[in-house]
Amino acid sequence: MSSAGNVVARALPPPADGVHVWWRELHADDRIDPGFVALLSQAERARAERFGTPLLRARYVAGRATLRLLLGRCLGIDAADVPITRGRRGRPYVERDGAPDFNVSHTRDAAIIALSTRGPVGVDLERGDRSVDAARLARKFATARERAVMAALGDDDVRRRFLRLWTCKEAMSKATGDGLAAPMGKLDVDVDASALRLVDGPAPYVPADWSLVALDVPATHMATAALWRPSTGEPREATSPALPAAR
Repeated sequence: MSSAGNVVARALPPPADGVHVWWRELHADDRIDPGFVALLSQAERARAERFGTPLLRARYVAGRATLRLLLGRCLGIDAADVPITRGRRGRPYVERDGAPDFNVSHTRDAAIIALSTRGPVGVDLERGDRSVDAARLARKFATARERAVMAALGDDDVRRRFLRLWTCKEAMSKATGDGLAAPMGKLDVDVDASALRLVDGPAPYVPADWSLVALDVPATHMATAALWRPSTGEPREATSPALPAAR
């Protein structure tokens, strides 16, 4: 399949109107597609060279090129011409009127890419078998209510519960651009209801302004999309052409 002509990604069920998400396999080989490299900016190529192994470089190139292909199709321009830049706190965006907001998350063997015409979006993807010291991390990143719920669970259920909570909090922090500076330990998330829900949090993590959606990814992974529609009017909501159709 020609990298320059096709988006090698699978569309997932959209989490909301105006928001589309794609699943991108990152194969376990170290071959870098020259067609993908040609789509990247000089800064992106330089970043690729800084990865420590050929495999990591290849996965970065594939993911970044796929993002550019999706954005280019949305905007009706060549993927190589998509003007991706960095804004507040380094959060990337497309410097063009009418461009959608976007966010990307990688794990070892896959990436998810979200494009939104309804406002800021954040996504986080984790492998379901990721080994984490959930009890220790919960003391730093979970609320008292979340820790109380986890205290009644077995070890593996605690681990999976923490990973799900983490995808929610990480996705929100990526939507705002706060990253790990976000007050993770004050973001109280309910994952037991029929839908994920932010229960409490300090501004700008006001529950009424957020929607959390568990994405329909393979059972080996878990992922969450966080959709931010701030009632304060900040940041400006995106308006754009229709998002690219699934292929």
